[in-house]
Amino acid sequence: MALAGAAFAFAANELSPRGLALGRNYFPGGARQSVSPPKLTQTPPAGAPTTNADPAAAEIEQRLKDKGLQPIDRLGAERLFRDPRFEQGLVVFVDARDADHYREGHIPGAYELDPYHPEKELSNVLAACQFAAQVVVYCTGGDCEDADSTAILLRDAGIPNQNLLVFGGGFTEWTDRHLPVEPSERNSARAPGQSK
Repeated sequence: MALAGAAFAFAANELSPRGLALGRNYFPGGARQSVSPPKLTQTPPAGAPTTNADPAAAEIEQRLKDKGLQPIDRLGAERLFRDPRFEQGLVVFVDARDADHYREGHIPGAYELDPYHPEKELSNVLAACQFAAQVVVYCTGGDCEDADSTAILLRDAGIPNQNLLVFGGGFTEWTDRHLPVEPSERNSARAPGQSK
């Protein structure tokens, strides 16, 4: 069954005008590097003027804008997390960290999509993102650019850029503010019978 599903997915990818080139290196630049992110305060919302109060946040915002991506600060991400549309699947969070970090803890309900191994979860994430009004992508935060790469991957796969937001403070800023975290798999904390 899994082989038939994989064969169907590869065939659909090949026939789609938005299909991914399987031989293309979407992430040039060599080996994955682990960088310890700086502690961030609040990144200004998309479109808001940046002050010099937090140079690290301003640098992240500029990096995202240079890539054609829309930044979102922690307050904006938290508002979307608490928005009723989140429970309806109209707001989607995507965790761009690797599987081990994801299982240690992630924003509740977030989909896992490791940009270095997108083939594993891409079809599930794309299906959710295609119906979402807003997609918030995050990684560790700070100097980590995995969220940037993942947002670009989603954009290249057909998710409208205006729907994509990158939370530059990432999981580090989220946990520093003691916001909800879900361990293990997606929606593992839900009671039996509850779905998302």
